[in-house]
Amino acid sequence: MRKYFITGLLILVPLAITAWVLNIIISTMDQSLLIVPERWQPRTLIGFDIPGLGTILTVLIVFITGLLTNNLVGNFVVRQWEKLLHRIPVVSSLYGSVKQVSDTLFSDSGNAFRKAVLVPYPHADSRTIAFLTGAPATEVQKHLDGEYISVYVPTTPNPTSGFFLMMPKKDVIELDMSVDAALKYIVSMGVVVPE
Repeated sequence: MRKYFITGLLILVPLAITAWVLNIIISTMDQSLLIVPERWQPRTLIGFDIPGLGTILTVLIVFITGLLTNNLVGNFVVRQWEKLLHRIPVVSSLYGSVKQVSDTLFSDSGNAFRKAVLVPYPHADSRTIAFLTGAPATEVQKHLDGEYISVYVPTTPNPTSGFFLMMPKKDVIELDMSVDAALKYIVSMGVVVPE
């Protein structure tokens, strides 16, 4: 009986957690309907809410924003908007930092999380999976002896927190593993082994 119960848990728990996370994401994105005038909201028009309509609206807003800013006029407007934001003291540092990180993570030319690597951590006799993030800054590099690379070592089971390390390139082993597979391996604490 215990075996069947555990088997049931192994099937239902991931499904329930996935449904729960999707529900949180969709209900959060449904809050975007608040920007729509009250008379055009589904509750007013048809008498009830439509789950997921806010998600569709959010995706459309993001897509249209990308479409409009991906031309000469849109680029000009974005540059002027960013100049304005950089003049506001607290907003400037916060927006600048977030913009730099998002540009690095989402741009096609960025190096963030492009490769899974094996590194010695937390000491020389143990290994963990990390992600290649680039090379140390010039100012840092001139104080290092030899060739170094920058890596991000995520924590388990929450990979959004972790450690940024600069390691000798000779100590880093590139893995023949996708970033997605490496993340699954880390989040599952080694239970889900990549193929």
